[in-house]
Amino acid sequence: MADHISRVDEELRQVVQSDEPFLTEVARHLIDAGGKRVRPALTITASLVTTDDPGPAGYDAIRGGVAVELVHQGSLYHDDVIDGADTRRTVESVNSRFGNLEAILAGDYLLARASQIAADLGTEVAALLAGTIACLCEGQVREIGSAFDVDRTEAAYLESIAGKTAALLATAARIGGIVADLSRPEVEALTSFGHHYGMAFQVVDDVLDLTATDGQLGKPAGNDLCEGVYTLPVIRALEGPSGDELRCMLGGAIDPATRDRVLEILRGDESLATSMATAIEFTGTASDALDVLPHTPAVATLRQTCDLLLSRVDAVSGV
Repeated sequence: MADHISRVDEELRQVVQSDEPFLTEVARHLIDAGGKRVRPALTITASLVTTDDPGPAGYDAIRGGVAVELVHQGSLYHDDVIDGADTRRTVESVNSRFGNLEAILAGDYLLARASQIAADLGTEVAALLAGTIACLCEGQVREIGSAFDVDRTEAAYLESIAGKTAALLATAARIGGIVADLSRPEVEALTSFGHHYGMAFQVVDDVLDLTATDGQLGKPAGNDLCEGVYTLPVIRALEGPSGDELRCMLGGAIDPATRDRVLEILRGDESLATSMATAIEFTGTASDALDVLPHTPAVATLRQTCDLLLSRVDAVSGV
């Protein structure tokens, strides 16, 4: 996979080249900062699920992974403007370094480049990616609409993350199946895997936001609390024994001291463990979706990916 990701990184840098050097610099800022490239890795692995002896991934799989990663990167540019974030992946955020207008335009540029690649891969991929971008927007709007709402429900939370996170991971896996010309049942199985893995991915990320350090996250811990984004552990804690105390502190802007007290309460609350149980349920459903696929190295890798996701929390806090 390291060789595949190197190909992805090279392609990413090429496709964001612009005749305007400043736009190229802004567009490459987070690309050059690195990252795990989870989404293109999923596209590439999905394209190989029927191969007993996988070799180098096809160019269409690489390009499909690049398109998905560009959508992800573009959404991060926009998210950081919305959040007023100062850092991303341990480096200065695009909006902080270059300005909000520049970050918005560069994010739009990345989405446009992704759409170009998708069009080259065929009408099905183009329509799929366009619909996914719409889902990302809808999920983000739902999250913004529930900001600082101490009565936010689990159903509302799950609906939001299905759009803002799981949709793109489902699309990443689906594109891999499409460009590999897999059967429809195989494509649907991969899509289901991507969706449920994506749901688990966001729950785990939300747990880590409350349990990890700034250095481990590459951004401030507890940032969601400050932004009024009450995630699954917070929603469940608000309904439990700590609910009354939390409600007295949440529901509006909080200072660093209040954030630290809320984090202290949450880190001792069983809601973290029950949220991880929900993440485990999602990864179990994701793994079950793969049962219709042959026993190949790529399928084994997808199953291992679920275990690795859950181990991220153990490595940080042992929740």
